Amino acid sequence: MNLNKAMIIGNLTRDPEVRQTGAGQAVASFAVATNLVWTDQSGQQQKKVEYHNIVAWRKLADICGRYLKKGSKVYIEGRLQTRNWAGTDGVKRYTTEIVVENMIMLDSRGTGSTGNNFQPATTPSQPANNQVDNVPTINYDDNAGNDSNDEIQVENIPF
Repeated sequence: MNLNKAMIIGNLTRDPEVRQTGAGQAVASFAVATNLVWTDQSGQQQKKVEYHNIVAWRKLADICGRYLKKGSKVYIEGRLQTRNWAGTDGVKRYTTEIVVENMIMLDSRGTGSTGNNFQPATTPSQPANNQVDNVPTINYDDNAGNDSNDEIQVENIPF
């Protein structure tokens, strides 16, 4: 049995970049930062930021491009993928990224932040302890066909 699963909660470091492949498939790429805070042996608090490359495909790519902005807090679930290519200098290069299978926006609609004053959004239905119930989830099936009749309309998105 094999398992390739990545789950992160963090903030976008830049707006998603949405492109079209030669076959007309939408692909979005962006980065999410996660923070690790710990206390070292001398009692000093230490912080480390990790930056994760994220890739979303098809309709989920369009949704990411439309609704996510720099500073947005997001839950990403997907699989790790490593790609390689030859650079212009002939050296083989590698990159590891998370291919999105599930994404949950953790901000209220329209709240992305470009500054350092990001505050998590709370709504009357959200408990004060920031445990989120009934948050809309967008699932993506990598094996799904490209059916143009499945167009997502803004008015049908439940947030």
